[in-house]
Amino acid sequence: MITIIDYNAGNIRSVLRACAEAGSEAMTTNDPKVVVKAEKIIFPGVGAAPSAMEYLKKTGLDTAIKNAFMSSVPILGICLGAQIILEGSEEGPQECLGLVPGKTVRFKIDDKTLKIPHMGWNEVRVVKSHPLLDGVKKGDEFYFVHSYYPSPTDKQNIYATADYGGDFCCALGYKNLFAVQFHPEKSGRLGLQMLEKFTRWNP
Repeated sequence: MITIIDYNAGNIRSVLRACAEAGSEAMTTNDPKVVVKAEKIIFPGVGAAPSAMEYLKKTGLDTAIKNAFMSSVPILGICLGAQIILEGSEEGPQECLGLVPGKTVRFKIDDKTLKIPHMGWNEVRVVKSHPLLDGVKKGDEFYFVHSYYPSPTDKQNIYATADYGGDFCCALGYKNLFAVQFHPEKSGRLGLQMLEKFTRWNP
């Protein structure tokens, strides 16, 4: 059973539907007690880091997520859930969960023809193998909607990059946590394959 954390950051229902399409049994919750006991966790979300962190702290979900991570529960972060796992974000700026050393930064693009937020399909280039990226090959595209992206301190934690006015990290991994800036739940067959692989992933 996959536990999807609902922290008022939107996009939760589409993740739940995608899990069902991928053949994965899943549920949503905002209860920290349920999160701590979860077998696997998806930490999705769209929106702003300050409001997300405020809700997580108010409900105790921040501590529950940290405890689950320290207990080696497999965790998949998506979009905002890939940003606030780091130590801090330039959005706000905001102190974040600190599960992975690094910070989330805003696009700084000189090319005025490229709009922010970065929105649409973009090639994801695997730079380091990972079970959740198995089968992703050159030219494969995933769906993005974001103005910020994760920048881990240790570049060994970067598993895939994309290009939008320059290369940026779009997939990172650290211990029992894997996180993607793109939206697998909106990325068709490849996204569903990733969610199905997460069901079987035992780090």
